[in-house]
Amino acid sequence: MSGENQDKVMTTQEAISRFVNDGDHVVIGNYTVGTCYNQITEIVRQRKKGLTIYSQSGVFDVEMLIAGDCVTRVVTTYCIRSGGRNGGSMLERYQTAGKIEVEDYSNFTYNARLTAGAQGYSFMPVLPGIMASDVFKVRDFMGDRKFGVVKCPFTGQDVPVVPAANPDVCIVHVQRADKFGNAQYWGALGSVSWACLASKGVVVSCEEIVDHEIIKSSPQYTIVPSFRVNAVIEEPRGAHPAELSGYYNLDILFWAMMDLSNRTEESFRAWMKEWVYDLSSRAAYLEHYVERFGKEPLDKIKARPYYSAPVNYGSAFTSMWDDEGRMLLLGMTREELENLMTERGLLIDVSKSD
Repeated sequence: MSGENQDKVMTTQEAISRFVNDGDHVVIGNYTVGTCYNQITEIVRQRKKGLTIYSQSGVFDVEMLIAGDCVTRVVTTYCIRSGGRNGGSMLERYQTAGKIEVEDYSNFTYNARLTAGAQGYSFMPVLPGIMASDVFKVRDFMGDRKFGVVKCPFTGQDVPVVPAANPDVCIVHVQRADKFGNAQYWGALGSVSWACLASKGVVVSCEEIVDHEIIKSSPQYTIVPSFRVNAVIEEPRGAHPAELSGYYNLDILFWAMMDLSNRTEESFRAWMKEWVYDLSSRAAYLEHYVERFGKEPLDKIKARPYYSAPVNYGSAFTSMWDDEGRMLLLGMTREELENLMTERGLLIDVSKSD
């Protein structure tokens, strides 16, 4: 990970090339809405291989990655299936053919794995009702490591646990970020923040890069701090055709076209050729969209403003230190404090400790 004060702005192509590697465990941070389709399509175009994908709400993002032969394993709570009985999905086709392995969790147990990973635990207890379900009983590539059971030290009862998840990289799309990587997101949160914080690295794309002062003035929206982020991408409409709170709604007509194409593998691959492989970037994608459908559909789904009430983060802005550098509570300077602690053998030089 890069230092917090470094400018991390780069293109989607560069970010994916540098920070998503063959064989990585990749978590798609967004939950249903705001999906980072700009990053998904770039992973497909760069033909990344052998990925294990984590997704709390697999829709066409997971479908594209599977169709692009990028994926060998999927950890999920839900994946779309188009067209009812007569339809299907790329996940279903590949799983049936033995081309991918899938591990299924509930929303709660999936999030518990990321929460454990983010907080530094090796496992996390979950509610016992899961043990009566096929989610607990049916195992794929994780086998006995999908769930465990421990004795509660207080009640003696069996408690199911899930292992921590620490993906190699989280890809996520947000409303805004600064150039250092402090990323802000609002709307349906799901696992967004935990996915970022559990991962070893984070690639953030955003609708707009804003000044650091804006981030500082609204800290409640920051889901991941800069020192955890590898790359920042400014990509307007990066989540299209999904919706993003405050910016645009779901493009339901385009979504329906994707859904119809996914009913057969052949038609979905034809869709992929037109909308992924034949386009070099998100800008090219939007340009092609306007050529096909005009600009009006995009204008119609643009969000109308609905602002939340401001909050007051003000204070007296006084200091615990006086003008002479003395701490008010102790009545001494930092140098005087260090000297006193040294005299009493209380000061430890951590640079020399094991």
